Amino acid sequence: MRNKRWLSFAAVLLLSLLVQQHANALELQLPDLFGDASDDPNSDTNTSALSILLLLTVLSIAPAILVLMTSFTRIIIVLGFVRTSLGTQMMPPNQVLIGLAMFLTFFIMAPTFGQVNEVALQPYLKHEISQTEALKEASVPLKRFMFSHTREKDLLLFMNYTKTEKPESFEDIPITVLVPAYAISELKTAFTMGFAIFIPFLVIDMIVASTLMAMGMMMLPPIMISLPFKILLFVMVDGWYLIVKSLLVSFNSG
Repeated sequence: MRNKRWLSFAAVLLLSLLVQQHANALELQLPDLFGDASDDPNSDTNTSALSILLLLTVLSIAPAILVLMTSFTRIIIVLGFVRTSLGTQMMPPNQVLIGLAMFLTFFIMAPTFGQVNEVALQPYLKHEISQTEALKEASVPLKRFMFSHTREKDLLLFMNYTKTEKPESFEDIPITVLVPAYAISELKTAFTMGFAIFIPFLVIDMIVASTLMAMGMMMLPPIMISLPFKILLFVMVDGWYLIVKSLLVSFNSG
């Protein structure tokens, strides 16, 4: 229960960082997420309403933001390739794949979320640092994770487009630049792994199709014959273990 609590707070802090960056550009003052509302009678009501609207807008796309800032993207794409290469249609179902991807994401991101909790969330809840300082501290572990898995070519693409000066370290990279660069890097890595997964199953399909043609059974769909052999091969080599192991190793080697 405690882990769920600080994971939720960490997610809100990370989302607030994006809101804060856009709010600074619009010269808005965001309300304290975990504090009391301001009692200042001279506060600008219109600005506060706009700030709250901006905050709710970003929170509405929270799942998409969290998906692109964690390991979820690579995991769900690779699992999708596994199902497609097997040709099992909707087996495993989407709910199972998404559930497995989510728990693997929490497992892989646990050290990063733990750092966010240690350096940002807990000091903020103890009123040792301000909300702005908490957001800044919370972004560092997440930036470190994304930067370690982002290709330099992808990062330069967005930095050159926004004419961002060369940063001294990953901490100086704007998160609005790092997130899309990390996302397309993850897509390439996932598709590369998907290609490797397809190869052995493609060989089985070719062998079965060639055998059926040689026997003159061209009217029989090859997939009906190859599917049991692909499932048998996948089970014999303990395919799910190998897939999950490859995913874990791919993030550890980043």
